[in-house]
Amino acid sequence: MHLELRHLRTVRAVHEQGGLARAADALNITQSALSHQIKALEEQAGVELFVRRAKPMRLSAAGTRLLRVAEQVLPLIDAAEAEFKGVEMGRVGRLHIAMECHACFDWLLPVLDQFRRSWPDVDVDIRQRLAFTALPALAREEVDLVISSDPEDMPDITFQPLFDYSPTLVVPAGHRLVAKGYADPEDFATETLITYPMDRGRLDVFSQFLTPAGIEPAQSRTVELTAVSLMLVASGRGVAVMPDWVLRRESANPELAMLPLGPQGIRRRLYAAVRESDLDYPYMAHVLRLSRTEPLRMLRDPAA
Repeated sequence: MHLELRHLRTVRAVHEQGGLARAADALNITQSALSHQIKALEEQAGVELFVRRAKPMRLSAAGTRLLRVAEQVLPLIDAAEAEFKGVEMGRVGRLHIAMECHACFDWLLPVLDQFRRSWPDVDVDIRQRLAFTALPALAREEVDLVISSDPEDMPDITFQPLFDYSPTLVVPAGHRLVAKGYADPEDFATETLITYPMDRGRLDVFSQFLTPAGIEPAQSRTVELTAVSLMLVASGRGVAVMPDWVLRRESANPELAMLPLGPQGIRRRLYAAVRESDLDYPYMAHVLRLSRTEPLRMLRDPAA
């Protein structure tokens, strides 16, 4: 027996509507076409599926068994069709994010909180374990967006600019560099540098400041949490370099001082790497727009 979805829908419609005329209307076909379809289905099955003598027409024992199949299968098919239609229209999708920027949680979580209110049917996740292989994971479609400050030339991948930021040195309030007003690479030679647990090549303080100058800090230690790093700095256990968006709420902290790297400071740009084909999704355009505007608003308003 070759069973098709239209056969299951026919059995369900006749059962629910209680007759051929109403079932044909529900299926948007003629009553004659429905009768031919039922006859062909019964010939395939080799048994009667409906008791025609009953008023209203009802299912036979074999038809009831087929109805059970329809009640199990059709809701799954209907849900899948609705989901694919939602994907086609841009309402449904996946937004799995990886970050090469440990401190980006500070602005990304508020952005995603806003995003989910507008796109409740988009599956949102942050894939922390892929931080060190984020861009290859994007190319393999394991993630859908990567936050990075280091754009690369990759086929079918586009780096969308988000906003500029300044890597900023944070020191204890009474530190010797406060009077100087900024830090040179050589100033780190006697300091314990506290960083996030990331590859040096992804840390601005090394890639943009210390490594080009050939300078190593006296000691280095890694700390996972921003709040713990700032606590260690305030207690004189070391210094740290963080993006200015991280330090916006600490500007009035009497225990800390913020200094630029070099007399002119350093400016960097953050990007969202996405597959070019995904730019057409409305939800992708929305999250990119939020990622450009909300961090800047947070920088302007430290209380945000």
